[in-house]
Order: sequence, then structure tokens, then C-alpha cells
Amino acid sequence: MQPKSLLLICKTPKSGMRMISMGVMAILKREVQDVAFFKPLVMTKEEDADIHFITQYFKLKQAPETAYGMTIEEAKILMAENKSQIIYEKILERYTLLLQRYNFVLCQGLHTINDTIIDTTFNLKIAENLQIPVLEIINGQRIKTSEEIDSILDYTKHTASTHNITLLGVFFNRVPIKMVRVVEEKSNDGFCLYVLPEIPELDQPTMADIVSQTGAKLLTKEKFILDRTVRQTKVAAMMLEHYLDYLEEGDLIIVPGDRSDILVGTFLANLSHNYPSLAGILLTGDILPAKAIDTLLSGTDIPVLPMIALHTDTQSAAFRVENVSAEITLQSERKIALALGLFNKHIDAKILKNRISLEAPKRMTPVRFTYMLYEKARASKCRILLPESTDERILRAADNVLRQGLCDITLLGNPQHIHRDSSLLGLDLSKAEVVDPESWDHMEEFVTTFYQLRKHKGIIKQVAREMVSRENYFATMMLYLGYVDGIVSGATHTTRETIKPAFEIIKTKKNVALISSLFFMLLDDRVLVYADCAVNPDPNAQELAQIAVNSAKTAKTFGIEPKVAMLSYSSGDSGVGEDVDKVRRATHIAQTLAPEIMIEGPMQYDAAVDPKVAAQKMPKSKVAGHATVFIFPDLNTGNNTYKAVQRSANAIAIGPILQGLKKPVNDLSRGAELADIIHTIAITAIQAAGEKEKS
Repeated sequence: MQPKSLLLICKTPKSGMRMISMGVMAILKREVQDVAFFKPLVMTKEEDADIHFITQYFKLKQAPETAYGMTIEEAKILMAENKSQIIYEKILERYTLLLQRYNFVLCQGLHTINDTIIDTTFNLKIAENLQIPVLEIINGQRIKTSEEIDSILDYTKHTASTHNITLLGVFFNRVPIKMVRVVEEKSNDGFCLYVLPEIPELDQPTMADIVSQTGAKLLTKEKFILDRTVRQTKVAAMMLEHYLDYLEEGDLIIVPGDRSDILVGTFLANLSHNYPSLAGILLTGDILPAKAIDTLLSGTDIPVLPMIALHTDTQSAAFRVENVSAEITLQSERKIALALGLFNKHIDAKILKNRISLEAPKRMTPVRFTYMLYEKARASKCRILLPESTDERILRAADNVLRQGLCDITLLGNPQHIHRDSSLLGLDLSKAEVVDPESWDHMEEFVTTFYQLRKHKGIIKQVAREMVSRENYFATMMLYLGYVDGIVSGATHTTRETIKPAFEIIKTKKNVALISSLFFMLLDDRVLVYADCAVNPDPNAQELAQIAVNSAKTAKTFGIEPKVAMLSYSSGDSGVGEDVDKVRRATHIAQTLAPEIMIEGPMQYDAAVDPKVAAQKMPKSKVAGHATVFIFPDLNTGNNTYKAVQRSANAIAIGPILQGLKKPVNDLSRGAELADIIHTIAITAIQAAGEKEKS
């Protein structure tokens, strides 16, 4: 019988339990339909930080109060009464309830307690009594020799054997870079090691950590800026001209609230190209900035620098800050991206999945789809161009993509401005390529090429030069000439501004008559494809058939088995009229163009998506009730339907994704959020890799 659970344990503090739990849960969520989280023991009945993070971040269906067995105090009382067996019985009872309701239960042992009665060795007794397979996490931060690794492994294996525990493998986390390969070589066929290197930033607190753990008051309005990492602290006691010499990247400046000179100087230094990017300012002494200083700073264009305050003296404030621990929280978007990127880069999910003995997934879920996107994007090794570098969302998305290692990024714009804006936002774009059109060495190549491409339309050289200098035309020429592999735009441009240069320069693939679009609709339990919802207003039957075939092929590229429903206001042969006849003709054409694809129509949306309705209206259909690709008869229907589903069903709509171009150019909604942009970049990288393989 396959195990339906797994227990993560560790024996030493700061082993990275939450990070490993997050990585393992990410694998489970994309492979198992319903997953639960369970901690046998918690400190109190108040909301446990690990339970809160895992259940909320992964949107688990279980209630938080079902995610633990009992409190440590309750366990200690029973142990004092010599009733230890009752501890395991009660924990087993609550654990069994989860096993009955869910397909898999990820359990997390103790990792933060140092008690004379109950300590982390209790994890072994839990595993033994509940018979849960174990993955042990080792803090490898201090490992220096091969012999130390052997000693740790021998002890771990012996301990597991002594307690009759099934040890599936060991995570060595926080391993010094120079020792990573040494640890990896200790793995063999019978025993798996998973190795993660030490990344200093994951052990550094954010401004949000400092606020939550010290009780500091946030003085600035924008909470998102608290995601900045604090590398070190500086107490500002010198005069301004001397203090500035000591500033370093990621400094938190601790200063009495009445030091207006330091306050103004810090804001200006953070803006200056000659000084590093700072993390924030902590005011002490129960003194807030003078009104005149507040008016001065708020009346400038200087972007916000996080400012917090403590009602203590400077020395006490510095002591509190030094005792803040780094955490991964729901607000730590950049740290989460870094941690997941690290996990996915170094941990072979297939090996771990096989060790846990997970069954092959039966359908494409949103979590699986997102993971598949990111894995394929990482493998693409493509470079994606983001022309709209003046938009904060684009810079944040670039930072996130680079942290996760999804693809290479090129930004279009003034390098100094991009560096300034990213530094002020606390982002790291050092790995991004920055291209400034005003100093581009290949401008003459662009002008000449564009002129040759468009001279049949009456374009002259002077007009060609003016057009190529426009942001989207310049970006498209970079793509056409192979300096980048794909483009994502639209955050600050209209759809027409984004795709018109692509129509003129990139053009359609061979045997593709038109460019169309689709949306990936991520519902709670499935991923659907909607087309065409953004480009073609009223396609004829031939065009509609082409959209259906192209959309089916795109769906297959992204791991979705295409079952295509050609939508109309009637199902089967029941309806008559010009509109339904168009869909009927389009269905026959599409079936002829791609006989290997399941394409049926016309059918109504309810018959396409609901098996019960399908059984009544189209009982012999192989697509009805199980459709994955939905082809709308016109833009009006498609655009309104995708937006209705997006808003009313709380679905994530990724797109519009353009299909039919020789090289990928994708359009963003001007209201796009961070996740939308990241998804679209990943999809564009995958499309680019596909076109490279064909060429």
C-alpha cells in the first residue's frame, strides 16, 4: 500500500523547516488532488505560524484547527502523569481524520523547542507510533569535511533504524557553496540526499520581520515596501558628512527622531547614484519627524523609503533589531520567489516524487499548470524582452522571474533610471540586461532592415528611422533580428500598440492565415483554454476553424489534452440560423484540418462543461461535458465570457496569449497584476523555445 503521508523532522534549530515544507508541499499540491497539513505538537492553540503560512499560501481546504494534534503543555502534563501513550493515541486520532478526508497528509515535526521534557527527539517517537515515513532536515551550515557528512549520515540512519522508522532521505540545507558537490556525492541508489546551498538573503530579516517582531510602528503608508531585506544595521550618531561614508547596501538606519539632518540626508543618499540602496529608517526616542521635515519630504518626487518607529532609546532599539529572526511569511513575496527558485533548481522533483510514491496525476490542475509553466520556462534558456521598464510592476516581475530562474530578462530603457528605480524599490536586477535605444550600436541595422521590410508600403528611410525609435517598434526589431527570443508588453500600452509592430515585422507562421489569441483560465480544480477573446472581432468559418486548430495545438504544448468545443447558442443539430451554421461549417473545416484532434460542435457552454447536461443534450459526444478548449464564435461573446468567469468564479485568467506569429509577442492587460506578468513571461519563454526547436 502506498504511503499517504510524510513527516519532516529536524534535530537542530535554523534548519529551514518552513522552506523545505514549502518546497515539498508545492510538489504535493501539483501531484495530489487534496492535500492536508498536520503538526503533531504545537506551542499553543493560538494560530501556529507554520500552519497559518502553509494553509494560506497553498490555499488548503482544511480548517486551521484541524492541522494539529495537541499543545506541548498538554503533552507535558500527560507525560508527568505517566500517560505518554495517551499523547500518541490523541495525535493519531486527529491525524487519522485527515487521512480519511484527504489524499495525502504532510506532517511537520517539532523544530523550534528546547525543553528538558519534550524536545525534537519526540519527532522520532511520533514517526514510530504513527508509522509515518520520514524525511530528515540537517542544518549543513557548519559542515567543513567529508568525514563530518559521513558521521551525520551514519547517526541519522542508525537513529531511524533504532526507532523502526522508514527514512526516505535527508535534506542537507544551508550547505556552504564549496561543500555542495561533496554532499551530493554521498547519495546512492538506496539512499537519497537533497542538497540546498546557503543563501545569505534567506537568513536576513525583512523590514516586515522587524516591524512584526519588535512592535515598531509603520510611519510610511505603503506596506509592500516592507519586503526589503535588511543586510545590516547602522546607528547614526555622527554628523551627516561623516555618517554618509559608512552607508552600505541594505542598511537599516537607526536614528533618534529629532535628527532631521540624518533623516533628510538618508532620503537623498538613497536617491543618489553615488550611494547604495538602503532598507529603511528606524526612528527612536518616541520622537517623530518635525512637521516641516515631513512636508519637505512629502512634497518631493523622492520615492518612499520605509520608515518605522520604536518608543525606546536608540541602544534598546538596536538590541531589539539584532534579535529579530528572518522568516518566510505570506508578505515575503521576494523571499518566497527566491526560496522556491532555489528549491526547484537544486531538488529533482521526480526523484522526490518517486520516493514518496505518488500516483500519476489524472488532470491538469492550476497548481500543476503553474509548476509546468515554470519548469518549462527554466528549461527554455530563452531571453524575454520587457519594453516597459518605467512601470513598477514590470520591474517587480523581472526581479521575481530572475529570482526563480525562469528565464533571462532584457529591459528596455535608460540604464541609470532603471538602476535608480529598482534600487529605490529594493529590487535586484543586476542579472538583467538593459538596452538603451538612444545608445544602441545597431540602430542603423534596425533602420535599414525595417525599411526593407516596409518599403513596399511606401515607407521612406526617414520615416523608418522615426518608427524604429518608438519603444514597441524598437523592441519588435530586437526580436526580429534575434537579440531576444520573445516580448511581453501591454502594461502601459494598448493591445494595438503592442501587436501592430508584430503584424508588420514578425508576421504569421507558414500555413497560418491569421493571428489569434487565447486565455488560460485557472479555475479551482482545472485549467481551460478560451479563444479567441482579444483579437478577431467576427471570424468567418474558415478563420474560426484555424483558431480552433491553433488553440488545440497551443493547449497541447502546455500539457492540456485538447478536447475542443465549438461554442454556439444551440447544441448538435437542433439549432438553425446564420450564426450557428457558421460554427457548424467551422467545425467540419477544423475536423478536416486536424483529424487527430477531438473537435465537436456546435454546442452550448453548459453542454461543453457539465457532464450531466452533456448526457442529455449530446449523449454520444466525446467532447461534451469534458471540453478543455472553448472556441467562441466572435470576440463579443469570448471577451465577455472570459471576464464573467474570471470575476464571478474568482478564476485566474492568463493572457491574452497570441498564437500564429513566427516569434512570440504577448500582450498584457493594463490592469495586470504581478502574478499575471510572471505567468505571461513564462509562457512567452516556452513559446520561444518551441519556435527555436522548429527553426
